Amino acid sequence: MKFYKNKVFLFVVGLIALLAFQYKVVMPILYDIAASDFFLEDSDDKLNRVSTNTLMTDNAFSQCNSYIANDLFPEHSFTFPEQPLNAFSMGNYEYLINADIEVLPADAAAFTKRYACRIKYENEDDTTGLADISNWSINGLSGLDDI
Repeated sequence: MKFYKNKVFLFVVGLIALLAFQYKVVMPILYDIAASDFFLEDSDDKLNRVSTNTLMTDNAFSQCNSYIANDLFPEHSFTFPEQPLNAFSMGNYEYLINADIEVLPADAAAFTKRYACRIKYENEDDTTGLADISNWSINGLSGLDDI
């Protein structure tokens, strides 16, 4: 029975020592790394928390619409608005586009769907290839699952 008590005591002491080591040594190192510039991506394209229409967001909107109409649902017809509802720059040439589109299926009545598209421009500050779909990558699209 004494051997069992020693095991429990050693387990509790070891657990306390492990937690103290993590709290006093490991966590300060992790906080220093997180606060450093190690994960910072510095680019000319800054985060904008307000929806704005710029050259980049307009092209991102156009590329999202092209992807939906030509790649995702080529069997449907769509009517796209002239401007998105919201267009946010997420920084580092990533954009979040939110818009309503009218879906015109061949065998049913037309209906409106709202989508959100997260898209990234790969050429960073080189704006000569904005119209080329190969310079953009779609990182996420939601709202069109049940078409």
